Amino acid sequence: KCKDSLSTRSMASKTPVGFVGLGNMGSPMAKNLLKNGYPVIATDVFPESCKELQDIGAQVVDSPAEVAEKADRILTMLPSSPNVIEVYTGPNGILKKVKKGTLLIDSSTIDPAVSREMAVAAEKMGAVFMDAPVSGGVGAASMAKLTFMVGGVKEEYNAAQELLTCMGANAVYCGQVGTGQAAKICNNMLLAIGMIGTAETMNLGIRLGLDPKLLAKILNMSSGRCWSSDTYNPVPGVMEGVPSANNYQGGFGTTLMAKDLGLAQNTATDTKTPIPLGSLAHQIFRVMCSRGYANKDFSSVFQFLREEEGQ
Repeated sequence: KCKDSLSTRSMASKTPVGFVGLGNMGSPMAKNLLKNGYPVIATDVFPESCKELQDIGAQVVDSPAEVAEKADRILTMLPSSPNVIEVYTGPNGILKKVKKGTLLIDSSTIDPAVSREMAVAAEKMGAVFMDAPVSGGVGAASMAKLTFMVGGVKEEYNAAQELLTCMGANAVYCGQVGTGQAAKICNNMLLAIGMIGTAETMNLGIRLGLDPKLLAKILNMSSGRCWSSDTYNPVPGVMEGVPSANNYQGGFGTTLMAKDLGLAQNTATDTKTPIPLGSLAHQIFRVMCSRGYANKDFSSVFQFLREEEGQ
C-alpha cells in the first residue's frame, strides 16, 4: 500500500512524477500523488486547470514534451483517443523528449488498438507504455478509491502499482497492453445494458401500480437484482445519496457512457462480435445526449423513457 509522506521511506526515493491532463479525474489523482509526497510536474491544454495544482505545490510546464524531460514516470488522463495520440506522438508530445526507461501510464479510456499503437511508439524510444483505465468516477478519484485495470508488460506492473495505489484502492493486472481498456469497455457495456433494463422494469412496475421502493426491494431479493437496482437505483426517491436523488446531477455523465459504448461498438465491429443489446444501448445514450441529458448522470435514462411515452 502507498506509504504516506511521513513514513520512514526516504523522500529521496520519491522522484518526480509527470501528469498530463488535469480535468475532473486527473486533477484529484494528481493531488493524491502530491499528498503522498511525490513531486508532481504537470501540464494541461487549459492553463486554468493547472492553477489549483500549482497552488498546492505542483510544478507546471508548458507541454507534454517538457514533462517528459523532467520526469521518468508519467501519467496521462485524457478525454479520448485523439487526445492521447496528440499528447504522446504530437509535435510537443511526450515521445519527442522521453528518456530511455521512462514508465508511461495512460489512464484515459480509449480504443485498445490505440493503446497498442502508443506502446509500439514508446518502445521505439526505449520507454514502456501501460494502459490503466479507471473505474469509480470523480468521487473515488478524490478519495483515492479508484480501481485501475492495467495492461502491459508483467515485469513493469510493480513499478506502476506503486503509483496507482496512491490514487486508488485496487489495481488489477489484466494482461498485455490494451487488456485494461478491454476490461473497462466490457464492464461499462454491461452497466449500460443493466441500467436501461432496470429503468424499464421500474417504470413498468410503477405503471402497474407497484410502489417503487417496494418493487426495488423485491427485485433486490430476487434473481433480477443488479448493481443498477441495488446500489444506483435510477428512480428518484428510492435511494438516498445517488444521482437520481439529486436530479441526476454528478455521477457518470451520459456523454461519457455514450463514448464508452462507442468504443464497445468499434471493438465489436473490429472483432466481428455480435453485441445486439450493447449496440442498442449505444443508440439510446446517443439520442439522450441530443435531448438535453448529455451532462446528467446516465441513470437519467429512467426519466428519458418516461418522457418518450409523452407522459
